[in-house]
Amino acid sequence: MVAKRAAAREAAGTGGDRRVATNRRARHDYDLLETLEAGIVLQGSEVKSLREGKAQLSDAYARVSDGELWLFGMHIPPWQFATGVGAHDPDRRRKLLVHRKQIDELMGKTQQQALTLIPTALYFRGGKAKVELALAKGRRLHDKRQLILSRDAEREAARASRNAERWG
Repeated sequence: MVAKRAAAREAAGTGGDRRVATNRRARHDYDLLETLEAGIVLQGSEVKSLREGKAQLSDAYARVSDGELWLFGMHIPPWQFATGVGAHDPDRRRKLLVHRKQIDELMGKTQQQALTLIPTALYFRGGKAKVELALAKGRRLHDKRQLILSRDAEREAARASRNAERWG
């Protein structure tokens, strides 16, 4: 039965990763230096809510605390059918699952340099919820403006070259 469902999913084109949420502000507010994938510890009603595509990563960040990696500020709204004991706190901190060596490396980088851990995407891979974390450095306001100006200049140059090819 499980193989039959997996074959049906692949035939429908949904066999790969299924994105639940992305943090689009992260690329605007931070310079992303490197990324890593982490598992996430969830309660049952949180998984049901994620499968419905409900989650917000906009204010979320990760931090190493007591030798473990935790995700703060991610909002997963309660599942509509969960009540009483089955319901969860939408803004609780969630434990992230990574190797000890990776935790030590991340702790060293965030303490020595002015870097932070930002979740950039939340998705399902192989039936398990995963978070893509990025080691990021914050941008200042003038850096953001400079990035926008350079992006606009590149876009204008590409548009001019396309028009030159097309018309002469």
